[in-house]
Amino acid sequence: MGVYFHVDMDAFYASVEQLDNPEIRGKPVIIGARPGTRGVVSACSYEARVFGVHSAMPISQAYRKCPQGVYLPPRMERYAELSRKVMHMFDSYSPEVQQISIDEAFIDMTGTERLFGPLYDTALRLKQQVKEEAGLTISIGIAPNRYLAKLASEYAKPDGCYLIREGEETAFLDNLELKDLWGIGKKTLERLGEFNIISVPQLRSFPLGSLKTMFGQAGGAYLYNAVRGIDSGIHREEPKSRSISSEITFPEDTRDRDSILKVLLDLSHQVMFRLMKEGFKSKTVVLKVRHADFSTTTAQTTLRHYVSSAEEVFSEVKQLLKKRWDSSGLIRLIGVGVSSLERAGDPEQPELFEDQYDKQKKVEQTVLGIKTKLSVNSIIKASLLGKEKNHGRL
Repeated sequence: MGVYFHVDMDAFYASVEQLDNPEIRGKPVIIGARPGTRGVVSACSYEARVFGVHSAMPISQAYRKCPQGVYLPPRMERYAELSRKVMHMFDSYSPEVQQISIDEAFIDMTGTERLFGPLYDTALRLKQQVKEEAGLTISIGIAPNRYLAKLASEYAKPDGCYLIREGEETAFLDNLELKDLWGIGKKTLERLGEFNIISVPQLRSFPLGSLKTMFGQAGGAYLYNAVRGIDSGIHREEPKSRSISSEITFPEDTRDRDSILKVLLDLSHQVMFRLMKEGFKSKTVVLKVRHADFSTTTAQTTLRHYVSSAEEVFSEVKQLLKKRWDSSGLIRLIGVGVSSLERAGDPEQPELFEDQYDKQKKVEQTVLGIKTKLSVNSIIKASLLGKEKNHGRL
């Protein structure tokens, strides 16, 4: 049996803004579009969440709930810079670190107790290191599998640490409400309510066959495993060919095209920045979509040339989404990735003619170079500003 840390940076985007600007510490900080536009909230501080603000919420709704909030555009390069710094710390604890988004990762800690001592103590040391060296707080969940570790970190938030020992899985799950189980959203809760299922123990009493009849093959199997603490493989290991990806689960299942495209653009920049920073190149762009019924589809396209910019990644995943989603079904999770990575220094056949993304690539490489050499943090991608922007129709 293995053991995993799930490390989640608390209110990451907002925490970075409060770190860089002490004047807004303790205030409701909302990252995303500007009030008065049709954009959405990318992230928000815990102070803003008190007012009912959450990510992917229309900015107009957020402003109605919290007009006194501090509204800021996202600074992806700065967030990526601090993310890399924190993720680098994880590498000193285990060779198996699986980053699943800009602000969270799994660390396989199996067999490390002889080296570092008790797991809980190790987690506390890691929390202290991140606080001292990066100025950020993290929450850590410790458990026998990734699914439980993710639940445990969420249970510990903010700035907490929680350990689920082998054999304690059921007791831990029974302390949670159904809405606390990762992957169970508003629509699923409504459906469970129709069957008068209102607690984790009650849901666990249903046999697998009954759940599949009520919720479909994928949904029934997921629910059966979820209330038993069984990892359904939501966060699989990266393939041997290696990939870089980032994904987000919406607070509520959504079919809002603007919100989905905003998230895809954000994820595309996260992935491309990591690709350049880590010194890789790729021709294969991947889209991951999890629907409201828990069914998951992936689609990919392999280009004749190496992807050259975040805008190109975004363009490709937008086309993949158009083929896999008809705008009517609800989406629970969406992810962007690049796979079959090759070292950037490997020789390649140059293109005879410059394509539309080559200039964008040069700009992004320049930004990366400035950020790396001079630690300049005020460079902002115009496409990620709060300014209303047409990202293109599906």
